[in-house]
Amino acid sequence: MSVPAISTKPAISIAGFKDVYHVPRVEEALNELQDLGSGANDALKATYIRMIKAGGQRFTIKPSALPDIDALIDELPNFAEPLEDIRRQLALCLSSDDPLDLEPILLLGDPGIGKTHFARRLSKLLGTGYSFIGMSSLTAGWILSGASAQWKNAKPGKVFDALVNGDYANPVIVVDEIDKSGGDQQYDPLGSLYTLLEPDTAAEFVDEFAEVPVDCSDIVWVATANDARRSPSRS
Repeated sequence: MSVPAISTKPAISIAGFKDVYHVPRVEEALNELQDLGSGANDALKATYIRMIKAGGQRFTIKPSALPDIDALIDELPNFAEPLEDIRRQLALCLSSDDPLDLEPILLLGDPGIGKTHFARRLSKLLGTGYSFIGMSSLTAGWILSGASAQWKNAKPGKVFDALVNGDYANPVIVVDEIDKSGGDQQYDPLGSLYTLLEPDTAAEFVDEFAEVPVDCSDIVWVATANDARRSPSRS
């Protein structure tokens, strides 16, 4: 197996397209909503109309060559270990016709070492989008998965927003300070994250507000934490 050459310049991204949702399914949901007449949720109706107008296709980005990770290690020496791991994963990805596929990353370390900056630089390195979800002051369970349209002032979650209102099917999404998510277990803000991290279930992720499947399987996940003892688990 040949090893991709290392580019000394920012790698040119190869852009493909992917349907992150199916417009006919959204049209069907809109028709069902309109059948309710005056009882229809105006915010949900507007969301469906926006989805139909935008279409379901989004860019999928993959570097054309292995980027200069050594330069980024020089810039961010605290992150040499995760960058070496990313180098290995990118080399395997670029040596095949497979789409960009990076394992979820947990950046564990003291405050102020640049974890969030690293994630933003990673999205630039890959040439894809970036979305930030801060968890330190959030306890609402809908922050990732959306709140049911039956609730007053309900709206879609951050993941739905990143894909539907963004340009990319494979953005870098940062879940910042995941160890501070806290809250009542009944409304665990991270409950839906377990679904989103599993490729099979992420491919048909249903935001509770829109209730239309969205393909989240290509998202590049980066979580940050200051204290491993406070990080959530499935146990």
